[in-house]
Amino acid sequence: MKLTVCLLASEAAPLSKTGGLADVSAALTKYLSSAGHDVRLFTPLYRSIDRRKLAARPIDGLQEFEVGVGSHRYVFSVLLAQLPDSTAPVYLVDCPALFERGTLYTVDADEHLRFLAFTRAVFISCQRMQWAPQILHCNDWHTAFGPLFLQALYATDPLFAGTRSLLTIHNIGYQGVFASTAIDDLGLGPKNYLLHQDDLRAGRINPLRHGILYADAITTVSPTHAREICTDEYGMGLQDSLRARGSALSGILNGVDYDEWDPRNDRYLPQHYDPDSIGIKAELKRDFLARMKFEVDPSVPLGGIVSRLASQKGIELMFESLPQVLAWRDFALVVLGSGDPQYEQFFTQLQADFPGRVVFRQGYDDELSHWIEAASDLFLMPSRYEPCGLNQMYSLRYGTVPIVRRTGGLADSVEHYNPDTGLGTGVVFNDFNTEALEWALNTALDLYAAPTHWARMVRNGMRRDFSWNRQGGKYVDLYERILA
Repeated sequence: MKLTVCLLASEAAPLSKTGGLADVSAALTKYLSSAGHDVRLFTPLYRSIDRRKLAARPIDGLQEFEVGVGSHRYVFSVLLAQLPDSTAPVYLVDCPALFERGTLYTVDADEHLRFLAFTRAVFISCQRMQWAPQILHCNDWHTAFGPLFLQALYATDPLFAGTRSLLTIHNIGYQGVFASTAIDDLGLGPKNYLLHQDDLRAGRINPLRHGILYADAITTVSPTHAREICTDEYGMGLQDSLRARGSALSGILNGVDYDEWDPRNDRYLPQHYDPDSIGIKAELKRDFLARMKFEVDPSVPLGGIVSRLASQKGIELMFESLPQVLAWRDFALVVLGSGDPQYEQFFTQLQADFPGRVVFRQGYDDELSHWIEAASDLFLMPSRYEPCGLNQMYSLRYGTVPIVRRTGGLADSVEHYNPDTGLGTGVVFNDFNTEALEWALNTALDLYAAPTHWARMVRNGMRRDFSWNRQGGKYVDLYERILA
């Protein structure tokens, strides 16, 4: 069955990216397109996107059209391009007044208007193209009013008569809340009664909540996280709305783009390897240690971190555990990331305290992130919560053993290694505390010192398949269930 899917996302890799949403929106679009479905990905044309490099071309009938958001008026155009290294289409919504800014997201007073206008522009684009999507797939708070607009504003348009909606929550911690005094910006008029009344009385409007309330189905990016966000601990205030939706909520683990993340073909690596040529990984590690000016023998286990430095990522658990382990064990560490100043300062000081054994690079570097995955022996992800996570799946592919907390997608993708059975792919700990992480680090280092177990665990991980060929099919199954 060929499907028509309109996919709305505030970012799409490699055009625009701050997190996993960008990877998923692009990879899912590529998968659906290659599988023969009519998928059209809409995303804002930010200042940082090079339209000439993309060879983006204007679409007839979608130039200089006006979108009203309450009393505000914006002029949009839409350009068509292909996602890099694919034939999958991406529709770039161009509105300089809203998207010509220094960053993808802002703290500006009109932040809610930027994405309300984007969402409305997608509906108008469908109308002007006379394209009737069967599935309106919205992502995160930025486009979460799509299902409500479909019901309240476009229900009488025959073009959308057969359209069903899906909301995917990539990170429930970001909800896009704005003041109820801006209620007219939604353009619902007499249908304001459809808004969450308790929130209105509290003086707020929560876009993500309305996506949860009105989408035909809701997904998040791992089965475990779908259960977690229905609890008071992880629901971030939306647990009641999620519980009320019952079986409409499910979890689909994100896939990995193995065209981008695979040591068999990684464009950044001078040599490639697979489970049968794992010795090359050791050669890459030696090159990396020299290049990064480590002062340790290549036999010393190297840990890696590539992360946004935020409280979600469990960085505070490392404040005591990493200095302890570094003081008592042969261990080296490379860290790439930026974020909260206190975490940046911690890694800066850790590098000063353990010169030649700890290297911290502030910021993000795509090439370096690939090298860290390939050269490291261990990868640390002690997250407080992790809707899906991708780096642990990248690590498995690269033969780099993940050390993770049992939460969200980490629990669904990494199995704790059992020396008695030889089964498992990493080291998994349960409790969110320093002692648990220290136990996990020491457990991993003990396994590293047992070459037979280590080699088996590495090969177990490298043979796991998290490709979009597997995970993308689960979205197609869900689309078909919604339509049925």
